[in-house]
Amino acid sequence: MRKIIAIGESVLDTVFKGNTPVKAMVGGRIANAAATLGMLQLPVTMCSECGTDSVGDIIVDFLQRHQVSTQSVDRFTDGATALAAIFKGENGHDDKIVNYGRYPVDRFDVVWPRIDENDIVLFGSLYAIDSPQREHLFELVQYARERKALIVYLPGFQHGINFRITRVMTAILENLEISDIVIAHERDINNIFPGESAAEAYRNHIEFYCPTYLHINPDLSVTMFAGKQRREYAAATPATSNLLGWQAGFTAGIIYELMCRGLRRDQLLELEPQVAAAVLASAQDFAAQCASAPDNCLPPGYAASRVAAYASRADEREKNMAK
Repeated sequence: MRKIIAIGESVLDTVFKGNTPVKAMVGGRIANAAATLGMLQLPVTMCSECGTDSVGDIIVDFLQRHQVSTQSVDRFTDGATALAAIFKGENGHDDKIVNYGRYPVDRFDVVWPRIDENDIVLFGSLYAIDSPQREHLFELVQYARERKALIVYLPGFQHGINFRITRVMTAILENLEISDIVIAHERDINNIFPGESAAEAYRNHIEFYCPTYLHINPDLSVTMFAGKQRREYAAATPATSNLLGWQAGFTAGIIYELMCRGLRRDQLLELEPQVAAAVLASAQDFAAQCASAPDNCLPPGYAASRVAAYASRADEREKNMAK
């Protein structure tokens, strides 16, 4: 059976309204996407790091409760697990984020999971561009490419983190080159390629490296670029202030559909329009469900219905993977 390997940071978000903390939850698009995929009874391994402190215990427990393997989570003893204090803006936007955490010098010393042909590897965010953890992460992604895995990249990073984009541009381009699918919100692309539209960013920077790009517009409609093709998909639901949950759900929905339909990396540029539309509609549905959930994951009843749908398509999936 195909496996999913998610590589990214593990952080505990604490949300404040005014000066009062109102909620704490495991954050990070990749960790939340992995948790949703685990709820769907898909084989998911999380590659990350957190301390052996109480905050690290909360993160690992969250992943394990959502049936995500944590055998590749490095539990370091010399440091403290990352925390993000999120101060909500009055209009639901313009959040202020303060990041805390203390890491050991030797970082991201994870046990590499087994990766086979057609497995799906999800990576991105800060871990994919910032030293020193990027070196270890990129070695793992390169190994996945050698093993002929399908690689999904989420560029961008939490907007509470500030550094010069020119310092990490080489890493971003290397990440694009090794990927099969890129998924990014317009805010992320504006941070990386300032002043460029989705079409300009794709044509000038992405297409040469990775021809399949899913661009999330501010109104949560999606523009799909695939080689010379450009397709527009209207927003399925109204905009939400929970963009993290929406993007985590959307990413999980794309990966679920790749798994459910048995789609391989060599088929991405040849998807029939009705198949592409069905995949995007499903991903947007996942996104809406996760954005409205308190833990940024699918509601149990909805997840159960998707598990049943996955099982019912087993024969079709096996035929597609055998082609």
